[in-house]
Amino acid sequence: MSLTIVSESRCFGGVQRVYSHLSRETGTQMRLAVFLPPAAERGPVPALIFLSGLSCSEENFTVKAGAQRYAAEHGLMLVAPDTSPRGEGVPDDPDYDLGQGAGFYVDATQAPWSRHFRMYSYVADELPVLIGEQLPLRPGALGISGHSMGGHGALVLALRRPDRFRSVSALAPICQPSAVPWGTRAFTAYLGADPSSWRDYDTCALLADHRFPGPVLVDQGDADKFLSTQLRPDALAHACAAAGQPLQHRSQPGYDHSYFFIATFIGDHVAHHAAALAR
Repeated sequence: MSLTIVSESRCFGGVQRVYSHLSRETGTQMRLAVFLPPAAERGPVPALIFLSGLSCSEENFTVKAGAQRYAAEHGLMLVAPDTSPRGEGVPDDPDYDLGQGAGFYVDATQAPWSRHFRMYSYVADELPVLIGEQLPLRPGALGISGHSMGGHGALVLALRRPDRFRSVSALAPICQPSAVPWGTRAFTAYLGADPSSWRDYDTCALLADHRFPGPVLVDQGDADKFLSTQLRPDALAHACAAAGQPLQHRSQPGYDHSYFFIATFIGDHVAHHAAALAR
């Protein structure tokens, strides 16, 4: 499906666009924000997919994180998809942690979600092919990152698809969704009540059988109100140590869960991906 430009603005010598396209996986119109750095005018460049968190869209990271400045310096394309399918006929829930804006980057198997909520396959398969065909992506140079629910998605996608993603990082990710309220509610709705069906979407569980062939960078604010109840970085550190997975986990004093936290450390994450994708 072809990309249609919704908006376009000059930004740090490059171009910030929002596209829409009809998705094969979700069966809906999907939106994604793309920053093309100045280097993209000269040829293909590496790209970083950034997955946002609960209640967000493609807009949040694009307008709040300030990542374009760093991406321009490193010659890195930024791709920020929406967090779920949307539109007429797409099921929803009145609470922010389920339904539209809360796709959890899984392929739902349960009604009424299974028809449209296929965000894992959208990000793992459809989106990389789409940007590879229609944007100046350097072949094989694709990284993935995300925040909160999106950090969960980035870690799961990288562990399951190292053939697709060559670098990974996360900011305040939901590390063990099978064991926290946000995750158990979403997984029960999307995947069913049997916890064994959740394993493929739980980073800590996946680490028993999967490794990412490179370092994982994670930043977490120690003043994040969701730290112990929803995010569980301690479980991720333990799972990585047990698996022998290289992890650079940085606890940032005084920082919370907000985009002020993301904006403070996003430059380090862009540099992490740029270095890995340059090899």
